Amino acid sequence: MKSIIVCIKQVIDPDEPPVKFRIDNYARKVIVPGARYIVSPFDQNAVEAALRLKDRYGMKVIALSLGGSLNKNVTKFPLELGADELILLEDDAFDDGDSWSNSLALSKAIEKISNFGLILCGRQASDTDGGQVGSGIAEILGIPSITAAKKIELIENMAIIDRVTADGYEVFETSLPALITVSNELGEPRYPTIKQIMASKRKTIITWKASDIGVNVSKVGSAGRRSKLIKLFQPVKESKCEIINGVTSEEAGGNLALKLIENEVLSKSINPDLGHNDIG
Repeated sequence: MKSIIVCIKQVIDPDEPPVKFRIDNYARKVIVPGARYIVSPFDQNAVEAALRLKDRYGMKVIALSLGGSLNKNVTKFPLELGADELILLEDDAFDDGDSWSNSLALSKAIEKISNFGLILCGRQASDTDGGQVGSGIAEILGIPSITAAKKIELIENMAIIDRVTADGYEVFETSLPALITVSNELGEPRYPTIKQIMASKRKTIITWKASDIGVNVSKVGSAGRRSKLIKLFQPVKESKCEIINGVTSEEAGGNLALKLIENEVLSKSINPDLGHNDIG
């Protein structure tokens, strides 16, 4: 049985309090002093999906991550859960890439790994919510892609996928190799055991530079971006409350109606039969 490649991304922990987030307007980057980093939660679902397939079919699981300065204490998480190998694409050339340039770099690494039957990704990253890299890898590699899976089964050289929809799920069948993005409906990821954590220390972490995967550095990272970030900002949320009073409830109701008309929430019309303003 061929290997499963699962792509993971190191992100700022989504549970960090919003008050810690700062915007560097010049660099157009989010700054979170002292931030804790984790594997993106949807990618954790993808790792869980890969390990379930390993448990059932005996497939080898290879985790793959990309970045300029990766924290090995974070990226080794799949090894602690039971993945067999971890390959890090770690090079300054990969910094500040967009969905396209990151997809290209990952696809080049996957081509080098070569002997795979399935690629798994999280349905989207928790920091950008882009949801484009998985489909981008599949497009570059020329293989089928199914998104938002909650269940995956393998039958010979086919995969059966339950894909999440707004009002339930739909079932797809695809030939392998294929790329599948995994959603949280798959279920909670497992926790590493002490035995697995200790075993992970004996596993080798492989690091590849851009030159190792044969990719042109002008096409990855910031140099290969096809999108341009115009502005990055924190939305301002404001709310106002005005209390409408009156001596009686009828008067308060009338005052409220007048205020709603003033703010064009209600329209004002004349009722000739009653001889006074009628709210309608």
